[in-house]
Amino acid sequence: MKNKINLLAGVLAVSVFFAGCSIGGKEIVVTSGVGSKDVFKIGGDSCNQTEAKVYLANYQNIYGKSYGIDLWEQGFQKKKLKQYVKEVALSEMTKIICMDLLAEDQEIALTTEEKARIKDAAAKYYESLNEAELTYTGASQSDIESMYEDYALANKVYQSLTQSVDEEVSDDEARIMEAMQIYVKTQDKAEEVSAKLAAGEDFAAVASNYNQKPVIEITFGRGDLPEEVEKAAFELDDGAVSDCIQTDDGFYFIKCINKFNEELTDANKSNIVDAREKAAFDDVYEEFVSTLASNLNESVWENIPLVTDGSISTDSFFEIIDMTID
Repeated sequence: MKNKINLLAGVLAVSVFFAGCSIGGKEIVVTSGVGSKDVFKIGGDSCNQTEAKVYLANYQNIYGKSYGIDLWEQGFQKKKLKQYVKEVALSEMTKIICMDLLAEDQEIALTTEEKARIKDAAAKYYESLNEAELTYTGASQSDIESMYEDYALANKVYQSLTQSVDEEVSDDEARIMEAMQIYVKTQDKAEEVSAKLAAGEDFAAVASNYNQKPVIEITFGRGDLPEEVEKAAFELDDGAVSDCIQTDDGFYFIKCINKFNEELTDANKSNIVDAREKAAFDDVYEEFVSTLASNLNESVWENIPLVTDGSISTDSFFEIIDMTID
């Protein structure tokens, strides 16, 4: 089964910010004429404050807690964190609506069986909410069910539009190599490095004195380095050192540490398939969303608070529905 939409990772190339809002490259009109309870409207669909607060409640805990540390409690760049949480929430909510409109355009819908599973998931999440969370969001179980249906439909349209993507990736295409590098900007420095390496000096020692890149040890795959460097590096065996490689921006020397990292190569195959799926989806998605009219009720959105005093701890909204549609 193909990977589902990972909304938290930002699979779709849509950016939404407080200033210069855009969807698919088209500016969102900031207005107060959307509706007193609506945060924004895209096409014929809108997002109300209840939906926004469910997203905000979850994102403030997903992003506000890291490695067992409560960033809200620590007061760690609290203002910036609040802004980030609101930006992420707004971005994800607009994606869902755009994708649901695309689903309608593509005549993609949820089945009766899918809706039944979603209903159970909504009940599970709703029962997990405490009194403070229910009061803050104002959500009913039917609200959660509707939000879950929107989320699942967005996932289904993504799956539908990427089902023909080739999932076969060769070892050579996905190959990840471990190496050390020396990069210098001028030919004079390159000649000095060449002389020292030819004299048998240790590559790492020379690199520590000459390398003008931030790091010496690198892990890379195809497309990560200049074409000339990649071609020379991928021809090296373990322990071998390249000749001086000239590029448009300088000179490189590469020492191969591991020409084929099997574990990282396998992981990269998944990344390549994800990139193929995203490209296939974007071809349809970007063209579609560029036709949509959109309005943001800025006054409503900016006045929705985040409650970070510990009374709101919910963070399982996405986890529960992801397990349902996986």
